[in-house]
Amino acid sequence: MTATSRPRAVVLCPGRGSYTESSLGSLPADHPWVAEAEELRAEILAGEDAPSLVELDGAERFRPALHLRPANVSPLIYLCSMLDAEAAKGTHDVVAVGGNSLGWYTALAVAGTVSFADGFRIVQQVSRLQEDAAKGGQIVYPRITDEWLVDEAKLHAIDDALESAGDEAQRSIELGGYAVLAGTPAGLKLLEASLPAVTMGRVTYPFRLAQHGPYHTPFVADVAVRAQALLADVPFDAPSCALIDGLGRVHAPSSTHVTLLRRYTLGEQITTPFDFTATVRTALREFAPDQLVLPGPGNTLGGVCGHVMLAEGWAGQRTRADFDARQAGDRAVLESMRRA
Repeated sequence: MTATSRPRAVVLCPGRGSYTESSLGSLPADHPWVAEAEELRAEILAGEDAPSLVELDGAERFRPALHLRPANVSPLIYLCSMLDAEAAKGTHDVVAVGGNSLGWYTALAVAGTVSFADGFRIVQQVSRLQEDAAKGGQIVYPRITDEWLVDEAKLHAIDDALESAGDEAQRSIELGGYAVLAGTPAGLKLLEASLPAVTMGRVTYPFRLAQHGPYHTPFVADVAVRAQALLADVPFDAPSCALIDGLGRVHAPSSTHVTLLRRYTLGEQITTPFDFTATVRTALREFAPDQLVLPGPGNTLGGVCGHVMLAEGWAGQRTRADFDARQAGDRAVLESMRRA
């Protein structure tokens, strides 16, 4: 990369959990996309007592019960990520796009596979369906040390916990140095009883995610069935740049099978584990970007991408100290568009 060229980038969009108290005030109320989203939301939620997105984002205080409700937080995240991704296109040569969980839907819109409006429709409708889905939730547990190295003891603890939970819990998301496990209410209790408590930074694990369902497992199979019916009229097109899905597969502009991409998005992606680790690995191996660009809200994927980079030895980084030094220099390999 020369001093005057635009850095080659892979954009990776965040999922649920990225919109927090510090994200309030993220939306420019006068932006055309915000206005369009408000109209679409009013149409989709007609007859429901639901606040507008501008009202939610402009609230004086963060109310978890309200702001983290799936049907509220998911479209907020989509809008923030779309605005940031659009800005990234103005400063980077975006060669590929991916996302974590909910971020996959955003990635579809960023890459032009679906329109902004249809991407919003997918996010708003699926989030509503998730609220009515099978009861249960997700738990996060680390599988690395404080120095971001693989911790075999934690890996064995995760395997043992899943075995103890039987059919009541499954793997949900492969998230760099973290495992996200999902289960029924009974399964969550079994996981929490089996996993040894560990503290990393300011967080003690196992950590149950607020207002999350058992996503990316067969426990939400009904969501996939209903989403396919509700969103049957949403057109999918070949992407304008490469798309990396939750299995680490590349959907290229010249060779995308649009029917299979739709089937994956509204089927397998909902009911089987989402491997964001594989998404990042493919981004690094197949596209050799100058930077991984992380749209907001928040900065939930920074450390996660760092974990994968160390595992890959990307750009000579093999320790957390290597990563921190690279990020502090003038050739940072991660660019988070929002620090909060």
